[in-house]
Amino acid sequence: MALACVCTLVGIWASPARAQDHVVSPAEIQRDAASTSAARQQHVQQLNNFLSSNDAQQALKSAHADPQQVKSAIQQLNDEDLAQLSARAEKAQRDFAAGDISNRDLLLILVAIGVIILIVVAVR
Repeated sequence: MALACVCTLVGIWASPARAQDHVVSPAEIQRDAASTSAARQQHVQQLNNFLSSNDAQQALKSAHADPQQVKSAIQQLNDEDLAQLSARAEKAQRDFAAGDISNRDLLLILVAIGVIILIVVAVR
């Protein structure tokens, strides 16, 4: 009797229907990976565009930071840091375009983002 109960429970637990409930399809994994890759590329592009302006180049040089070094360090950021810095850069650009911040404030933000990138990469 006990053996029959154990066999029944094992049979129910190991049934194909139960196994299929917890399996993630390869298509879902591929979709998630592609989505993550596209988001990362968009964040990298956002930061590169932000740091490519003449003002950004001059601000980084005045802070004694090599603009090329800062740009190459962007690739080494993890996805979370990259997303946060990209959001800050985008907000700064919007605020500057709307006249909410001055040119001096934008330069300070540029230098801060550049320094943050270099610090995060150096710590790793």
